[in-house]
Amino acid sequence: MSDQHGPGVRQHDPLTTRVNQPNREEGVVRAGEHPVEHERPEDWGWHGHAGRWGQVAGWLGVLSLLAYLWGNHEGRMEDLWLVGIAGLMVVMLLWDLRRKRTAWRP
Repeated sequence: MSDQHGPGVRQHDPLTTRVNQPNREEGVVRAGEHPVEHERPEDWGWHGHAGRWGQVAGWLGVLSLLAYLWGNHEGRMEDLWLVGIAGLMVVMLLWDLRRKRTAWRP
């Protein structure tokens, strides 16, 4: 049999066309349509800004991690991890505040 069927064999669909796109991989486009040249993140629901509420949630997360320092555990290895992760979060939150203040604004 000369016809091969299976997962490794591509079948040609007459309703689609393969197009080469500059700086992108090969795309499959429906017949009569134009390939997408640029997709904006907003088209997919990501706007990139958490804003003030993101900062508030971050600081509440830091406080909740540090609240775990008081408890009935005896080992101090947990405390090192809690303080380390909270410290990393503080650095990231402060970096975010600084980045927002020095950013170019339209």
